[in-house]
Amino acid sequence: MSFFKRLKESIASKTEAVTNKFKEGLSKTRSAFVERVEELIFRRKKIDEAFFEELEEILIGADVGVNTVMELIDELRAEVKKRKIEEASELQPILSEKLVNMLRGNGEDTGLRSNPDGGITVILFVGVNGVGKTTTIGKLAWRYKQEGKSVLLAAGDTFRAGAIEQLEVWGQRVGVDVIRQESGSDPAAVMYDAVKAAKQRNVDVLLCDTAGRLQNKVNLMEELAKIHRVIQREIPGAPHETLLVLDAATGQNALQQAKLFGEKSGVTGLVLTKLDGTAKGGIVIAIRNEMSLPVKFVGLGEKMDDLQQFDPSNSCMRYSRASPAPRKLRTTNKPNRRRIVNDRRSISSCPVFFFCF
Repeated sequence: MSFFKRLKESIASKTEAVTNKFKEGLSKTRSAFVERVEELIFRRKKIDEAFFEELEEILIGADVGVNTVMELIDELRAEVKKRKIEEASELQPILSEKLVNMLRGNGEDTGLRSNPDGGITVILFVGVNGVGKTTTIGKLAWRYKQEGKSVLLAAGDTFRAGAIEQLEVWGQRVGVDVIRQESGSDPAAVMYDAVKAAKQRNVDVLLCDTAGRLQNKVNLMEELAKIHRVIQREIPGAPHETLLVLDAATGQNALQQAKLFGEKSGVTGLVLTKLDGTAKGGIVIAIRNEMSLPVKFVGLGEKMDDLQQFDPSNSCMRYSRASPAPRKLRTTNKPNRRRIVNDRRSISSCPVFFFCF
């Protein structure tokens, strides 16, 4: 079975609601990337050095990242040489498949891990201030509630003004309790109280907020390490996920944050927020390729259900445009020349053209 046939069948199982979420949420990146690549392929048609230079510029402009772009362009050059490809449209399926493979990485499960012993599942959230950690926690709590699970929130960001109150607002909206202490309290003490409360109430999921200060990297990492120790002492094997929340709109800064936190904080997966508000969704590819961390969720809007589980195949397809009917050819009055009739169709024989993030 061909790569694109497998991809289409995978997407066919997705609900229409999820499909629309991705289609709408990724519209800016689709416009900035897909349409520019389509235009490049239709305009240049032949593969030459100028074609590669322009493709490189488009990829970098979408924040795919210089290192990742260089790697991708080198691989495409090798494929062109190996397969003796001359037409630009013939390169599109190869580009698409390579982008999907970059996102899939080693094939890690993009679903959230749960407690293998069937007890409380603990998920810790890390990231700098302003990326949407608290909002992500609230929306994930809502998802778990929709699945019929009981949820408890831990207000571990005791340093940022208003952080505790913001989490409490989300708790009220979703209908879950928040374990808190006074502003300025020891975050590890909050986590201890939260774990104890989760055990007493026999909840299914404990979602833990943390501070996002970057003024002192050493202290921040020591604080996160202390939180880990406290949680692990009370629930062996926890936290079962440590999710790094990143603002996709910050582009390469998000990659630097991933490197900062990923080195020492035990990050197991990523959440990319605000993808609906940026045309530079390519940062997902850069982070995935350079950090080897799976993207677990993406934020595609302001609504409660706009936090969607990330599926590389589904997300790639959502960047695509529907494939029109095959083109018809007719001979013009000029000898030995043919003109394409009808609007543009898909830029190659593959069903869709997409930008994978």
